[in-house]
Amino acid sequence: MPPARRTLALAAPVVGFLLGFLDFVWIKWVPYPFAELGNSTATWAVAAFALGWWVRAGALRAAVAATVLLVVAVPSYYLAATLLQGDDLAVVVAPTALLWMASGVLAGVVFGVAGVWARTSGWREVVATALPAAVFVEEALRFAGRARTGYPGAWWNVAIDLGLAALLLELVGRTLRGRLLATAVALPLAVVGAFAFAAAAG
Repeated sequence: MPPARRTLALAAPVVGFLLGFLDFVWIKWVPYPFAELGNSTATWAVAAFALGWWVRAGALRAAVAATVLLVVAVPSYYLAATLLQGDDLAVVVAPTALLWMASGVLAGVVFGVAGVWARTSGWREVVATALPAAVFVEEALRFAGRARTGYPGAWWNVAIDLGLAALLLELVGRTLRGRLLATAVALPLAVVGAFAFAAAAG
């Protein structure tokens, strides 16, 4: 196996383990409202995107690596809960955990490939640049819905998510035109994502 492939084969599970374990640590000890970033599906999606961005070696390899990252992160999260909070490790094979791992396959493919596409040009670059921002906008929409039901501090999380969306557009977009186009694409993607998330949750 070439050195680059060996590095990727090692990096994906190691980073996945760290993502899951440190995510639980973040939730447990970081003060609210920033602790909510540990419960954030957007944070994990962007981690998959970042790995795809780093791979630079083809969409298929990026998709596989990002999928491994997200799937490994799920049992790692529950392992941290067992070691640091005394939870039952059997939850690793519970239906909820298996559902999260299955979701990780889908998200890994989509966001891993997007990480590669963000380094290309044309419509692929625009869509890929929009995706990391869109997941945080979608999450902001969910928090806005919770705010209407009295969820404490929800508006703080709306502000945090929108701020992160803007930051990602700035970091990932390579030109002003690209950022503006990605912003226009991110908004409808976020709305579609919100409906999809609501359908999956309901």
